[in-house]
Amino acid sequence: MTMRTLFHYAHDPLARQVRLILHEKNLDIQDKVLHPLDSLDEIVAMNPAGSLPVLVDEPPTGGRVAICPVGSIIEYLEEAYPLPALFPATSAARAETRRLIHWFNDKFNGEVHPLLSDQYITKRLRRMGQPDPEKLRLGRDAIAWHLDYINFLTEERDWLGGDRFSVVDLVCAAHLSVLDYIDALPWKDFARARDWYARIKSRPSFRPLLADRVDGLPAARHYTDLDF
Repeated sequence: MTMRTLFHYAHDPLARQVRLILHEKNLDIQDKVLHPLDSLDEIVAMNPAGSLPVLVDEPPTGGRVAICPVGSIIEYLEEAYPLPALFPATSAARAETRRLIHWFNDKFNGEVHPLLSDQYITKRLRRMGQPDPEKLRLGRDAIAWHLDYINFLTEERDWLGGDRFSVVDLVCAAHLSVLDYIDALPWKDFARARDWYARIKSRPSFRPLLADRVDGLPAARHYTDLDF
């Protein structure tokens, strides 16, 4: 039996997208959840950068491999386990998929999470005090801008990357799920984005994420509601 382990922080949006992809591909996973104050010596042995997530796999071709960062994990899982396919078939569509993955994992990740989820979740876990009100204000502006872009994408597409469900939907939903936990998403102002997210949230692969909790920080009331 293949031993596949994902080393990650519980509410890291980058790890959450890997978990979603693994479940969509029906791949068993052993979660190794680290606390932000834990030693990273074991991680550095696998990833000299000392960053998470790291996926350790025994691929069909044999051997044992540690994969990181998240972009490499996404590409690896699609190449090593091509069914069901989460990338589109054409080169042009795959290029658009990669553009949007980069958008959410670089631009969105850098512009939104330090101002919102890091203020509520990471600060609590690292015992760094209360959220900074000014950063929260800037975060609300940033997430509104990005939700407007998600609205725009869904105006002429059935899914974010095109006419078919793809890895892009999982990547974006993973980011939003962390923000939804802390009730940081103004859904009433972005109906198209909300309706798209509801479709992703209802998928079986999403159930493990909805069970995650942060000690001392309850989830938003609607967090597990599929008809929010």
